Amino acid sequence: MLKTRLQSLALVALLGVTGTLSAAEATKPGYDRHARGMAALSTITGDGAGKMVESLRDVAPELSDWVIDFGYGDVVSRPELSLHTRELATVAALTALGNAQPQLKSHIKGALNAGCTPREIVEVIMQMAVYAGFPAAINGILAAKEVFAERGVKVEH
Repeated sequence: MLKTRLQSLALVALLGVTGTLSAAEATKPGYDRHARGMAALSTITGDGAGKMVESLRDVAPELSDWVIDFGYGDVVSRPELSLHTRELATVAALTALGNAQPQLKSHIKGALNAGCTPREIVEVIMQMAVYAGFPAAINGILAAKEVFAERGVKVEH
């Protein structure tokens, strides 16, 4: 099954399916939810989608299918919210969880890829101090600081 999925990823790349699908294309009946999920995930993570599939392949290949098909194909690619808004919500949720640093860093990168400003990312993380506590917000800010440093991004004050 994973071989088939990897082949479909190659097909997605060959066909030029990207994260720029229109709402009509992304939600039309019969559209391949895996391709739709990969398009959304690729927009957010760049090459991170392939890394995630590979990291789970030998232990839980179905988990990567669930993340791609349901998480990104059915939920993230819905047209009612922009990817910008979805990524800010995701950064907030992962900050509040407090136990998902790799995913938080990945989605901070994704938020930047989706057009969020560093200031917006910092603000949404700071707001989590009210709801999730100062330790969660501090850890979130440190994750953002690391991502910003990797990318050479400055936060405007």
